[in-house]
Amino acid sequence: MIGFQIRKRERKVDNATIARFRELPVANISDSMSRMTAGGAALRPIHRGGVLAGAAFTVKTRPGDNLMVHKALDTAEPGDIIVVDGGGDLTNSLIGEMMVAHAAARRLGGIVIYGAIRDYDTLHAGDFPVFAAGVTHRGPYKDGPGEINVPIAIEGMVIAPGDLIVGDGDGIVCVPFDVTAEVLKATEAKHQAEIKQLAAIKAGNSDRAWVDAALTKLGCTIER
Repeated sequence: MIGFQIRKRERKVDNATIARFRELPVANISDSMSRMTAGGAALRPIHRGGVLAGAAFTVKTRPGDNLMVHKALDTAEPGDIIVVDGGGDLTNSLIGEMMVAHAAARRLGGIVIYGAIRDYDTLHAGDFPVFAAGVTHRGPYKDGPGEINVPIAIEGMVIAPGDLIVGDGDGIVCVPFDVTAEVLKATEAKHQAEIKQLAAIKAGNSDRAWVDAALTKLGCTIER
């Protein structure tokens, strides 16, 4: 039934690619995708700290209902990131301490909730990666409907089952399955360039001539 179904995931990003992306800042990944892909500023890390990286196991649910999230917790594979489109609604939480403990016990890679969580103090003190749009103590319902392993969208960022999900203190980014190799190459190159640039800044050798050059090109009057 459309709107109430569990589908099989057909492919997912490989572990070697995930490991290499784990070492790269989300900001650099975003820049390498022309700054056109983002999950919205509301998605913030709830856990104490650490990178989230893995293959997306997608869930689309009615706001305030977590029946399909429970099913995802039982069926996702170790290392997977459960990504839940809860419509961004913050009225009722979709996960809390008990569900995160279950996810950790099953060795999942993390959870992204486009909605609210609860038990913030416990989740924030832990290392299991959780990102969410908000917090509320009000609990969820378990009536459905919902869908598993269908394409979802969070603030315009489309996520297909098996796509790469990476998250750090700057937020969440999705790299589509078919372009992971291309984006990885561009991101690693950018990251190495920034490492060199930071070294030049610390050594006092940074070239800032580009600022005036850009202003002049744009027609800005600069008094000398």
